[in-house]
Amino acid sequence: MHIREASIEEAVTVLAAITEFARPATEDEIKQRLRGHRALILVAELNGEIVGVKIGYQLSEECFYSWLGGVAPAGRRGGVAQALLEAQEEWGVAQGYRELRVKSRNRFPAMLRLLLRNNYKIEHLEKKDGIEDYRLHFIKQLNDNYSQ
Repeated sequence: MHIREASIEEAVTVLAAITEFARPATEDEIKQRLRGHRALILVAELNGEIVGVKIGYQLSEECFYSWLGGVAPAGRRGGVAQALLEAQEEWGVAQGYRELRVKSRNRFPAMLRLLLRNNYKIEHLEKKDGIEDYRLHFIKQLNDNYSQ
């Protein structure tokens, strides 16, 4: 597996393959969200195919927000999400960020388990729509002695 920085176009391609997204983000929506922010787009390649994506952007000098990501069915159960998470954290530490924030929903239990396994702490529960769409807000403190 190879993790690398990528373009918005590449991100859109893999987002379209993630079946859990009722309506994947479009190129224009991603550009709009990232406009004016320092951003990072990572993809995971497996056997020459892009199978995962992780998109984030700066909220403040000390905080990076992991906004959107996922793994296509072709890349599941192979550690792709874990590798993307680790790469984003390592990049964040190298850039001097002190914390990483992310939101997920009850409807994505694999993501919730991944975050908890990696020492993300639940900071807030946002009740929105039905219980499946309640947002869980997570935070992870990064430090100079970062290790996985």
